[in-house]
Amino acid sequence: MFLGLDFGTSSVKGVLMDARQKIIATASAPLKVSRPQRGWSEQNPEDWWKACNKVVAALRKAKPKAVAAVEGIGLSGQQHGATLLDAAGKVLRPCILWNDARSFAECAEIEAAEPRARDISGNIPLAGFTAPKILWVKKHEPKVFDKVAKVLLPKDFVRLRMTGDYASDMSDSAGTYWLDVEKRAWSDALLKAGHMRREQMPELFEGSAATGRLSAAVAKAWGMPKRPVVAGGGGDNAAAACGIGAVHDNDAFVSIGTSGVLFVSNDSYRPNAGRAVHAFCHAVPGT
Repeated sequence: MFLGLDFGTSSVKGVLMDARQKIIATASAPLKVSRPQRGWSEQNPEDWWKACNKVVAALRKAKPKAVAAVEGIGLSGQQHGATLLDAAGKVLRPCILWNDARSFAECAEIEAAEPRARDISGNIPLAGFTAPKILWVKKHEPKVFDKVAKVLLPKDFVRLRMTGDYASDMSDSAGTYWLDVEKRAWSDALLKAGHMRREQMPELFEGSAATGRLSAAVAKAWGMPKRPVVAGGGGDNAAAACGIGAVHDNDAFVSIGTSGVLFVSNDSYRPNAGRAVHAFCHAVPGT
């Protein structure tokens, strides 16, 4: 058995399936978005974890034997959110979400600090990305910024609670504006432009790679004695592409959700930042 967990903007969703991809059960739990000021969009990371536990509990109630047989867990989630943690792994402030518009000025600062930014990242810096959000925190909440030991994307914060590992996948990390997308590695130049350090980043994995196992405590609470492997997973659209088979060169799909996306899979790195096209790693290795 396998469990898929998606951490969206409006809800956490879970799907339980067997090795033939037959869906055994599904469940969801709603999330709330906080908008303390005009153009701001935030969520409490602990709400993701609480909703995740509700989803697993609902699946376990419906199919206890199937949940007990889970061997692998895949994660997908909303991209770009800035989840700031201190040295003890404690959340420092609400997560600034992908659709938060407060950090436009900081995008220009990144490009001024690193003129090669578009070439390295394959993208134009946007307020929705993670890096400008952190610069905004540095400028407006310096006491918080000084305590930042790790920055995690939303699904990767839940991974930390599940496994104890600071890890992320290539597709989600490509949307931070700290990744050298062609090399599939953190860029020291982009990190420097964003006043960040490599040790503040999670370890990188391909979407299909194992990042760790469910901790003994969580496995017991969830009724999963096999302590399932947790895969790297992917950003929401990259994961959706895997789900529908859009993993070959020129495969494409359109997604109309909280955001609208035209997604095209490529077999090589072909950025087009001049036309404001996003160039991200796929959740499939080498694509």
